[in-house]
Formats: sequence, structure tokens, C-alpha cells
Amino acid sequence: MQHHVPQPHPDRMTPFAGGAIVAAVRPGGDPLLPLTAADFARTTRGRLYFAYVDEQRFVEQEFPDGTVQHSDINPDSDDEGWRRTEATLLAELRATLTKGPAWEFRYLAGRPDRSLTHLARAVDAAVIIVGAHAPERNAKVREFLDGSLSLKLAQHQHRPVLAVPLTVVDWKAPMPWT
Repeated sequence: MQHHVPQPHPDRMTPFAGGAIVAAVRPGGDPLLPLTAADFARTTRGRLYFAYVDEQRFVEQEFPDGTVQHSDINPDSDDEGWRRTEATLLAELRATLTKGPAWEFRYLAGRPDRSLTHLARAVDAAVIIVGAHAPERNAKVREFLDGSLSLKLAQHQHRPVLAVPLTVVDWKAPMPWT
């Protein structure tokens, strides 16, 4: 039996005005991403959720509010390390976003595309915002495309994905894979 995957459709759109916004952040990340997300939230009067996906942890349980119960993949690791990461991210966000809008933070686990999709569904997000980086110097075309979080999100869920350019490539420079 073939599984039916719901496709993008006008009936499934969440209006930008007042709609939730999910923005993926990481420790030490470029402040341009949270600033862009905050400006988008101010403009649309949307609820803003910042999320970090820890790929060294796995999801034990997902909750309706988009939070998750998670554990470390390595049973011998310091299981409190994630709390330090969370504290670092919260401090960075507070330092960057000195004036509104209000926002919430979610510490997620597992695959970034799956985790962000779960949160977006839970909060009925109108858009997911991620950072876009220029390809690494030694990247091959396939590695570049496979590694693109924005591409994975665009292919596996129905919400628009806003990619904030954090680094760009000089059009005249040779591409890293050439």
C-alpha cells in the first residue's frame, strides 16, 4: 500500500500576518539570522520561536507544544552538556535581541530537517528561517546539495523556507568544486 504524502496547497497555507516563525540558530552563529527573524516577526506580528537542533542527541518523545524529551547518543557522555549549550544560545540571543519582539526557545534533537518540521507543525508556523552558507572550499556539488538544510526542508514539508545569506561566493571566483 502506497503512503499518501500531503502536498503543498493553498488550503494548507498559514498566513504570514500573525503566523508563527521558526528560526534555526546555533551556538556562535551569525547574529544576522536572529535579527532577520526578529524583524520578520515584528513586521508580520508573528510569534517567534528560535530552535537549536542537537544532532548528538536523539528524541525520546515529542510534545504538542514543539518541545521534546531527548537523550545523548553516547551513554557515557556528560548528559548535562546540552544545558550549557542551551545557556550559551539563550545568552547569545538575549545579547543580540535587545529590543522586541517576544520570542521563545526550543532545544531540539536529531535530524535538523525533521526536528524543525516537527516544531513548525506544532506551532503552525508560516515560515521556517535558516542560515545559508557559501559552499566549503573542498566541497563537491553533491555534498553541497545534500548538506543544504533549506533544500531538505523545502523538499519534505509544505511551509516556505527563508534562507538568510550568511556568506556569499564571488561570482567571478571559481566554484569550490571546480
